[in-house]
Amino acid sequence: MANYSDEALEILGLLKRRKNVLLSGPPGCGKSRLLNEVGHAFIDAPVTSVPASSPVLVPESPVAIPREVESEDEDFQNIWPAEGRDERKIFKTVFHQQTKHREFVSGLSPLTNGESGFQVVSGTLYRASEHAKLQGGASLLIIDEINRGPAVQVFGGSIAGIEPEKRLKEENTSTINTQYFELLDPETGDIIEYALPQHLYIIAAMNQADTSVEPLDVAFLRRWAPYRLKPNYGVLREYFTLEENDNDLPSTPENASSVYEAAIKALSAINNRIRLGKGKEFQLGHGVFLTNDKAPSMELDKALEEVTELWGYVQEHIEEVFFGDIYGMATVLNVTSGIRSHPIQLQEVTFGGEPRLDLQGLDEIDNQNIYKLLKAVSEG
Repeated sequence: MANYSDEALEILGLLKRRKNVLLSGPPGCGKSRLLNEVGHAFIDAPVTSVPASSPVLVPESPVAIPREVESEDEDFQNIWPAEGRDERKIFKTVFHQQTKHREFVSGLSPLTNGESGFQVVSGTLYRASEHAKLQGGASLLIIDEINRGPAVQVFGGSIAGIEPEKRLKEENTSTINTQYFELLDPETGDIIEYALPQHLYIIAAMNQADTSVEPLDVAFLRRWAPYRLKPNYGVLREYFTLEENDNDLPSTPENASSVYEAAIKALSAINNRIRLGKGKEFQLGHGVFLTNDKAPSMELDKALEEVTELWGYVQEHIEEVFFGDIYGMATVLNVTSGIRSHPIQLQEVTFGGEPRLDLQGLDEIDNQNIYKLLKAVSEG
């Protein structure tokens, strides 16, 4: 069995108990990574290879008496959904503004063979459900960016059927609480009543801070077990091999570690101000300073270049969250604190005879002044 994060194991346990889990949190907190990790864990078996304490005959093994035998990982077994089911399959989709009910459940779609007419198509939810109804079947449906599409319309009547107590029983028979909903049968084209099976598990992720989408309604949200992520500066410290440090930053960077320490402290300060000014969902996750394709450089000049490049993503996020609010941006960047050495300055200018505020220096951040900026942002 592979090593999985505590978050992935917690979500597996939630899926086992609640069937539907909704991840939320600021951008850059690792939601997409966690979706993939949970998918791998769902497929994985809760067994591990251990040295045989004594010679054991394993007839199905290529080696009749192997040196290692499989042993159940009891901790994993206890939280693993669909125990005893071997036909496991992952189904993935990403919602967007043009996602339709027919693409997710079922419905009519134009023919694509050049002929006129329509055909009934089976959507991702329907296919996942049908697989979970097979003997030994279990399905994990992964939905990324669920609030970017019209989720309520996409789910349609299936919203009422996803709750655990409203599913079919293990053998796909109904109970007094089973909730049926209507759909177009992809096999016959008839409208039928349909219910979801026990071993269909759904995990979705959303970014609440996305200003281009509408919030999901309460009736929809209450059918999901919430799992909220937040910025984790400990991940950054581990990535940059830094110990906890409450000391003030030096006036100039002494080494690469000084630069990375300044980046972490600045991100923490920025998030604290965003939380007060806009709300915790508008913070920026630790992933903004992670580069998965390479290890962080321990050379001072290289570290300054890397952090300067990554700072652009931080700045873009602040500009989006505080679009049109120059003073808000200045406050988040600690420009209003009066630090004389701050490379960004807030100045009053006039435009058409009217007073305006202008942030000067934003476009002039480079590896020569990035440390000065990080230090100024993190102070106070």
